[in-house]
Amino acid sequence: MKTKIIPVLLGVFVFLGFGGLLSQQNPEDAKFAKTMETFLDEYWKFYPTAATLAGYTKYNDRLEDLSESAIEKRGTALDGYSKDLVTKINKDKLSPDVQIDRDLLMDAIDLELLRLDNLVPQQYNPIFYNDIILQSIRSLLVREFGPIEARMKSAAERAKQLPGFLKQAKENLKTPPKEYTEAAIKQFSALLEFYKTEVPKLIENVSSEAKTKFLAELAKVIPALEDYQRFLQGDLLNRSTGNFRLGPDAHARLLRLTCQGNLMINDVLANAKADSNNIRRDMNLIAMPYYGIMYPNQNMEQLSVQYKDKVDQLRTIFIKGVLDKIKGEHPTKENFLDRIKASVDEIKAFLGQSKMLDMPQENLAVEPMPAAEGGEIWVRLLSPYPYEPSGRYRAQVSPIPDDWSADQVQGFLEEYNNYLLPIWTIEKVYPGQFFPIFYTRNNPSLIRRLHPNEPLIRGWALYSEEMFINAGFGNYDLKIRLNQLKMKLKAVIDFQLEISVHQFGLAKDEAMRLMTITGLRTQAEAERRWNMIVLHPCEAGYPYIGYQEILDMEKDYKKLKGDAFSQKEFLQKLLSYGAIPPRALKAKLSQ
Repeated sequence: MKTKIIPVLLGVFVFLGFGGLLSQQNPEDAKFAKTMETFLDEYWKFYPTAATLAGYTKYNDRLEDLSESAIEKRGTALDGYSKDLVTKINKDKLSPDVQIDRDLLMDAIDLELLRLDNLVPQQYNPIFYNDIILQSIRSLLVREFGPIEARMKSAAERAKQLPGFLKQAKENLKTPPKEYTEAAIKQFSALLEFYKTEVPKLIENVSSEAKTKFLAELAKVIPALEDYQRFLQGDLLNRSTGNFRLGPDAHARLLRLTCQGNLMINDVLANAKADSNNIRRDMNLIAMPYYGIMYPNQNMEQLSVQYKDKVDQLRTIFIKGVLDKIKGEHPTKENFLDRIKASVDEIKAFLGQSKMLDMPQENLAVEPMPAAEGGEIWVRLLSPYPYEPSGRYRAQVSPIPDDWSADQVQGFLEEYNNYLLPIWTIEKVYPGQFFPIFYTRNNPSLIRRLHPNEPLIRGWALYSEEMFINAGFGNYDLKIRLNQLKMKLKAVIDFQLEISVHQFGLAKDEAMRLMTITGLRTQAEAERRWNMIVLHPCEAGYPYIGYQEILDMEKDYKKLKGDAFSQKEFLQKLLSYGAIPPRALKAKLSQ
């Protein structure tokens, strides 16, 4: 095993996408479907907690075995499947849609091999264990996929294995980066509280022998968790000397396997450099007349002469000056979530009036994220589980932490003020990732539901915010437009930092300057974004990469359609295929 020290790219935790049973239109499709059925069952057997979260209940009574021998055996199996897909299945004889799914599987296998052989989360990322510790039991208690007695019985079996799993974690973890261990420690307090307080509440109305057995095992789990917490805070933290940076090779490979795009990253970097300058120029054009009104004692002509050779600094003065004046109009800590819900209602009303996109009939609930699952990710979208025929769509928003100082809370609320929050809601909540995930969830291919293209999902969300502005959302209020451009600038800078930090070793102080000065973020917001880049490699770059892929496809589609081009028709067709790799989507759109 190579021992490259980096985190695993996790949502709740490792979710790789593998295909399901496909329509057997020809013998080669049938052969692929059979291979996939066998592969998938073995995958869930190796990752039983992920199986429960996906709605695959066969291994509900099992817990992950992350011993060295199990990891080696899994790696050998993956190598075998990779070879079989090349030598035993003729790609050219597969139907066109199955060819896409076959390529998705190849990438998924390569991605898991990269993680097991190069990223090694079981040795260098304690957050990886936190996710399993939490979800192994929580997934059985909160999801009503079967009778409570059966779920309680499975929970008792997993609880019985948890002390051994914690012992294995202590033996496996080597010298993780300090940033990962500190994040795991911070998260673990809420995790422990879940077991001590929330678990008893979840089963308080249950009366059965299965509950008695589960509670007996739970009584053994609590001291084991407390011991593991001391291990994190002491021994592991003391030897957490690893480097969180992926390095150019591993990071480039991880981007390639998760982006699955048409564009070269160097070309995207060139676009980002141009966009950064152009966005700030547009922000400056909006800010200048406001600045003159808001700062009547400032001589703008004199400032222009003073900074004639420092145009970018002058732009910062004008833009930041205006942002500073309007940031005082913001939600309170107590009504922050309610303001997001109100923004969703406003967005839906606007879509109903403008008809610029067809809205899914399904409702999206906005709710607080459970404390034990919080972290640097501020919002996440939960869809029905892949094996479930239907279910709820939920956008979970992390509450403002209770342990934040008054200054931290104030800085956060000023960042997400009344002019930025509606744009943030468009990108992050509704339509945000909800629209592309909804269409992906309704695709008959299981592999596409399990392994959606994250850059496309997040890039569509970034693309949509400008579409709203151009359609008149907010009655063309230039203060909203200014903040929409700021959101777009964030995505550009996040992508640049993603590459610079992990591939070129950019220092934190340089990254913070870029975010706070060029990107006009508050110090607290920049700190949170830095942690995101450190703990979740590649994710910060996805929105801008996906956005550029969509612009590239839109350009080609305009050439194809000519005067008949319709943005709505383009976007609806793009969404209709689900979040498949851009390389496959581009071919579909050209047909």
